Amino acid sequence: MCKKLFYFVSIVLVLSIAGIASAQLDPASITDGNVYLFEDVGTDVPDDSANSNTANLLGSPQVVPGLKGNALEFDGVDDGIHIPDAATINTSTHQNHTVVAVFKCADVDKSEKQCVYEEGGSTRGLTIYVHQGLVYAGGWDRSDYTPEWTATFLSAPISSNQWVAVAAVLRDGGAGQEDDKFEMWMDGELIGVGPGGQLQSRSDDNGIGNVQAQTNFHDGTVNAGYWFEGAIDEVWIINQALTQDELRQWAGKPWPFSFGPTPKDGTLNMDTWASLSWKPGAFAVSHDIYFSENFDDVDSGAEGTFQGNQATTEFIVGFPGFPVPDGLVPGTTYYWRIDEVNEAEPNSPWKGDVWSFGIPPKTAYFPDPADGAEAVSVNAKLSWTEGFGSKLHYAYFGDNFDDVLNAAGALPLGDTTFDPGPLKMAKTYYWRVDEFDIIETHKGDVWSFTTEGAVAALNPANGAVDVTQTPVLTWAPGFGASHEVYFGADAASLELKGSGNLGSESFEPGQLEWNTTYYWRIDEANNANADSPWTGPLWSFTTASFLIIDDMESYNDINEGEPGSNRIYLAWIDGFENPAVNGSVVGNLNPPIAEQTIVHSGNQSMPMAYDNAVGKSEATLTLTSNRDWTVNSVNTLTIWFRGTSSNTAETLYVALNGNAKVDNDDPDAAKKGSWTEWNIPLQAFADQGVNLSNVSSITLGLSSGIGGTGMMYFDDIRLYALTP
Repeated sequence: MCKKLFYFVSIVLVLSIAGIASAQLDPASITDGNVYLFEDVGTDVPDDSANSNTANLLGSPQVVPGLKGNALEFDGVDDGIHIPDAATINTSTHQNHTVVAVFKCADVDKSEKQCVYEEGGSTRGLTIYVHQGLVYAGGWDRSDYTPEWTATFLSAPISSNQWVAVAAVLRDGGAGQEDDKFEMWMDGELIGVGPGGQLQSRSDDNGIGNVQAQTNFHDGTVNAGYWFEGAIDEVWIINQALTQDELRQWAGKPWPFSFGPTPKDGTLNMDTWASLSWKPGAFAVSHDIYFSENFDDVDSGAEGTFQGNQATTEFIVGFPGFPVPDGLVPGTTYYWRIDEVNEAEPNSPWKGDVWSFGIPPKTAYFPDPADGAEAVSVNAKLSWTEGFGSKLHYAYFGDNFDDVLNAAGALPLGDTTFDPGPLKMAKTYYWRVDEFDIIETHKGDVWSFTTEGAVAALNPANGAVDVTQTPVLTWAPGFGASHEVYFGADAASLELKGSGNLGSESFEPGQLEWNTTYYWRIDEANNANADSPWTGPLWSFTTASFLIIDDMESYNDINEGEPGSNRIYLAWIDGFENPAVNGSVVGNLNPPIAEQTIVHSGNQSMPMAYDNAVGKSEATLTLTSNRDWTVNSVNTLTIWFRGTSSNTAETLYVALNGNAKVDNDDPDAAKKGSWTEWNIPLQAFADQGVNLSNVSSITLGLSSGIGGTGMMYFDDIRLYALTP
């Protein structure tokens, strides 16, 4: 579960994920997917994710104790769950998709198949089921692309009445069946890998404990029904390909940790006291409670955070005689942790996740439009969430920050909306809301938004981080025929750095400092428009704390010879023109030329096919910037790469200046089916005579004595100053 931290930006309450407390996923954090935990089953089955795709009971499954809280027991005759169609499950296209089901089957040797989970139908779909001592995970898409994903079924033996956690994972599926895209996992361990492709929209509803409409099976049968007999503890459907570390939280064993906090992790508590409660771990006899306003203190169990040990699963805060006796403070985030204790168990105590909740501030928060919003309608109405205990509201609005900041004397409002009237296009407006709680007025922060028709940042995006220290700023023009560029590290005193006319929407600020926030603004003018000139919105970005050699983001699909063409194979020179000595081909055959599905970060990576019949396959980038590899004490070259298990195992290498070569230590590096970080000490190149202050080129390649073939992907080539 993620550590969640409430913090204020201009006194507006927002949520931020600040770190990982443990490997346990929080169901409420799943926004692109659905989770069914069966903890509060009534006439329907609630969706425990951030969505609300309520499922319907079929027959009468019974609530029974599970591995982690409650489970549902199915009779194998007519008990099941119907899950309605949803874009987060089956009515949109997914390249990455994970389904995890935790269950125990009463009789695994039945001759009839027993469906644990299924989505889609016979043309496109995914399923997990039990048949004659084996559990299967299968997937297919038989009509949307060529070659079609005919079907993959992977299996493993299981025993009756034994809890198992089975996951079906589609990882980087594309528009065409490829090897090593579909995976089956059980109890956090990889069972097998097979062909797969993206899953396109697949209606026909979805089922837990039975087949709703139709599904496919390993023996070619297609049918509905196939009722499951046994207990199902939880089902997770997530539109990302989970990693092994993430999948290991489902180990098919009793869950020893506390879970299910109330208030839910990362939410607001709308009072100055709270009744904290949780669901106990499987072995808990008592519970150690930690509570404070500091995440790190609660996480480490620092002095003053331990509130005692108790047998019950409820704890009061914010009342006399309890922690924070004078009441929880508005605008404050509180953190708490429950460790499960059983002195008879050698693994006790089981340290819990750090959960958090916040008390709303007394100032207004959650403005709409959001602070800094762009392309806002000229007919926009303003709204906000009232501050804690607020009774009346005072709204101030204008086109000058200082005027709005210092304004006073507004008429009181009874509700949390304000109509500013018709607005001008391409203009930045400012607004503030003060909240009155009968006792005093709480002055709000100044928010801003820009209406439609204004310039828009293209690169870097507003608020971007880890930006190269030599960026090229680009933007989409608004109404202006000309523009001025303002730039600097102080938002209050930007300097005019350049100007230009329509069609020249880019600016190069030169070499920037590392790990520094910069601000920029584009003002436009057009003598033919009465509203000219226009002051643009303020944007910012933060440079990286490392040196970016190539993140693969700058390449495009513009045809060679046309203005602006920057195809990836024009920078990374491969063996296409000289296949007799170099067996590499960089880029996809058809656009997008750079890979846009299998990426480590950002939007693109470099695909490179290799055919080592000629002994080697390599691609070389000639450096036109960032040639000094001694700046800021950098000492490590980092390259992210991945291959597929069907690749021939060849020697992966990197070379500088055409001759200083370092091989990867793993002889099976080319067969890695997930993104892998490769760190190379720069001293390894210096020892071969490379002048690190003047590196002219970098080469990525594979060498061979057996003439193997395959496909590799590279991304995020960087220089770091790592400490030993």
